[in-house]
Amino acid sequence: MEILTAGELEIRPSEHLARARGRTLSLSVRELDLLAALARREGKIVPRTELYETVWGAPLRGNDRSVDVYVHKLRSKLAVALPEWAFIHTHFGFGYRFQSEPSQPFHRSRTAR
Repeated sequence: MEILTAGELEIRPSEHLARARGRTLSLSVRELDLLAALARREGKIVPRTELYETVWGAPLRGNDRSVDVYVHKLRSKLAVALPEWAFIHTHFGFGYRFQSEPSQPFHRSRTAR
């Protein structure tokens, strides 16, 4: 049985299950398949075309934004479950990379110098 882990995130593709800190995440089949496809290539940039072919089982057509839409949904769900971590990183013009990294807050307080 395949178990993919990244910090407190556990993905069990054969069981159609993902957990964050032991809590089951509510993911659609496509979301789970996309998460697993990215996690299997942890640390590597995976092109959108490859992700689409892996998850949807067909070549990416034209301006189809399905991968981007599902990445957005996954990021939102993962951010709720594990807000201090970022897992899916965009590499504009290339694709997406899966790796657990501390979240970067939009606004940081700066200390006076």
